[in-house]
Amino acid sequence: MPRKSAQKGGAPLLAADTPYLLYRSFFALPKSIKGATGAPVNALLGAINALVQAVEEHSPRAVVLTFGQDAADYRVDLFPGYHAERPPMPEELAAQWNVAPELFEMFGWSVYERPGYEADDVLGSLALAEAERGGQSLLMTGDRDMYQCVGDSCRVLYVGARGKGPEVLDAAEVESRYGVPPALVPDLIALRGDPSDGIPGARGIGPKTAAELLRRHGSLEAALENPIGETKRVMHALREQAGELRAFKDVATLRRLDVEPPPDAPTNWAAGAAAAEAFGMNALARRLAGIAEARGA
Repeated sequence: MPRKSAQKGGAPLLAADTPYLLYRSFFALPKSIKGATGAPVNALLGAINALVQAVEEHSPRAVVLTFGQDAADYRVDLFPGYHAERPPMPEELAAQWNVAPELFEMFGWSVYERPGYEADDVLGSLALAEAERGGQSLLMTGDRDMYQCVGDSCRVLYVGARGKGPEVLDAAEVESRYGVPPALVPDLIALRGDPSDGIPGARGIGPKTAAELLRRHGSLEAALENPIGETKRVMHALREQAGELRAFKDVATLRRLDVEPPPDAPTNWAAGAAAAEAFGMNALARRLAGIAEARGA
């Protein structure tokens, strides 16, 4: 059962990692799902269904769909191997990607993107900006790197493998899963590595050892400055890879961008139904029309 949002301070801003939702849906749903033009709409359909579920469960004050580059410029500059092994976007997904912003905006949702950065940088920046205005944010993603944003004013709506419902994660849950608080997530990534991003981490140091190391020292920098007392293997990795590990942490640390959270904007269910019908997603259109009728909107 998905956990209900327990946000304080009113309805949260729901900000979604759109690249993750589109990729996840594209590979989870068959390409035989086609729209009005005869082209696949599986990525669009899956992403919208996930977003509609989130809106119904958490009643956000507004919805933001974030986009971005596959690899942020600063991350590639810091570590050329970042995302280096990722395959190109499939053509059938690219076609849906290109029309996604226009379709999402028909629902009354905002679309944010910043050149040179990834969607997660935009997500993290929105969470900070929303906190500064006294609001709460709910970040919808399947990227565990976003755990670093979790705190009193921000939670992650983690969308994992298909078939398992999304979960709302607070700081206590992040620490329970990772063994470190949200602020140390970039330190942990630097030490243990992240194969999905191409970050190798420290040689011979796995997730458990990395978390234990951070709990003892309090940060990656403190461990690098004083590795005395660690095993020979760990001391060697910290001393020999100090520069690399600092760079890995920098790669894993989100950048603060100048973003302004949107004003309150309820989802336009009727307009969304019309848009879904125009795209040939008829079952979705009927579902949305039913929500619109039930809500009188």
